[in-house]
Amino acid sequence: MPVLYISTNVSLDGIDLQPIFSQATTALASIIGRPEANVMVLVKGSVPISFYGTKEPAAFAELLSMGGINSDVKRRLISVVGGILEEHLSIPTTRFFCHVVNVASSKL
Repeated sequence: MPVLYISTNVSLDGIDLQPIFSQATTALASIIGRPEANVMVLVKGSVPISFYGTKEPAAFAELLSMGGINSDVKRRLISVVGGILEEHLSIPTTRFFCHVVNVASSKL
């Protein structure tokens, strides 16, 4: 089950998160090759974040998946998730960091 955790310093009050959830779910399922029903996306706002020495809008994400991750997939995932956050939360892709972890089944 791919899991995407997104933390941002942007306040999510009054923001419709459904487009983020649906677009991220569809993208992860498609790129990693898993059913959408097995994808989990969590978004947490108003997290104190300083990135490049400023507190301008920024986000940190961590993607965990049991298999399906290689360098091409990783690049595509980071690009797509960054674009989703830029579109819906106005977070520039230059202020987004994503840690992608390919979890071995033996580690579970």
